[in-house]
Amino acid sequence: MKHTQRDRQSPTQSYDETYDPNRLLDTLRERMHLKNDAALSRALEVAPPVISKMRHRTLPVGASLLIRMHEVTQLSIRDLRDLMGDRRARYRVSDTQGKQKRKMMNA
Repeated sequence: MKHTQRDRQSPTQSYDETYDPNRLLDTLRERMHLKNDAALSRALEVAPPVISKMRHRTLPVGASLLIRMHEVTQLSIRDLRDLMGDRRARYRVSDTQGKQKRKMMNA
């Protein structure tokens, strides 16, 4: 049986293909009856360039902003993540995350 490129995709590749923050942002604007992204940024209490950077995928939708979206819309975090195509069941944590920096010792 010959394997195709699609068969060899990593989970990250399939996530990248489905990730679309524009769908999330557009849905929020519609649900909140907002005219534009500037109004959305005011409702979420973030600077307008933040919304623009998320739309252009130069800034990911972070956890703190997802929480803020949840507070404003009452949509669950799961629903918000589904709207942007984030269907990962688990998250990877960096080896350095949660560890304290080592103090420099004087020798």
